[in-house]
Amino acid sequence: MFGYVTILEPELKVKDFRRYKSFYCGLCQELRERYGHLGQLTLTYDMTFAILLLTSLYEPEIHAEEIRCKVHPVKKQQILQDVFTGYGADMNLILAYYHLKDDWVDEKKISGFLGTCALRRRVRKVIRRYPRQCRVIQKELKNLADCEKRNVMELDEPAGCFGRLMAELMVWKKDHWEETLRALGFFLGKFIYIMDAYDDLKKDRKEGNYNPLRSICGEQDFHERCREMLCMMIAECTAQFEKLPCIQDIDILRNILYDGVWNKFRKIERERQKSEDESE
Repeated sequence: MFGYVTILEPELKVKDFRRYKSFYCGLCQELRERYGHLGQLTLTYDMTFAILLLTSLYEPEIHAEEIRCKVHPVKKQQILQDVFTGYGADMNLILAYYHLKDDWVDEKKISGFLGTCALRRRVRKVIRRYPRQCRVIQKELKNLADCEKRNVMELDEPAGCFGRLMAELMVWKKDHWEETLRALGFFLGKFIYIMDAYDDLKKDRKEGNYNPLRSICGEQDFHERCREMLCMMIAECTAQFEKLPCIQDIDILRNILYDGVWNKFRKIERERQKSEDESE
């Protein structure tokens, strides 16, 4: 359900793209240092956005370094890290763990069982470090699983579960910015859930999987309704974002929230149009 909160690279300045990649690589390196190569497998672009947002808001000291890695063994890559890189790494791990746990409990996937066993000891440390966030993440993922079991077709209920999950994740600490960050995360989470449901609809219908959009997918204005729902969610999200006094990396953050989050939707629409043209 992650991977939708990304940049639109052609619209970014070269220096901004390099900085974004440096934070992304910094998160990858942090995951390796904290949790080994298994931790690196949990890497997501979505947490890079969270790191950039919190860094811009709180303006901590940023550490820059050049390293080689398995992906870039020849040329050294610059990485940027700060206190939020560690936070992003921990949240990446906890989300991956509970996702794997649900895969094992609900679908008896062997990969889920092996993944939870491999990550369990590492996850215990994260839970002790961030009990508030971990408690809500676990609770909302259980609520989301319950929606699937009850075959809830009212989209707002499961989307709300993921919205509350993202809201808690965005609140690094309870302070003056808590309310705004929580609202931003809530609407971003709902956007992600709806986008994921829209993205997976074809596969879910074929395989008989749960998807709350199945109840309306046969309607004539289905695609337009989905676009309108997504527009409403990201509009609420960006309205909260603009309340924050973010100056550093503002062009990158706006690129993500106003353009990058639509990458997958544009791809789906291109494929749909191509399919319709071929069937004529």
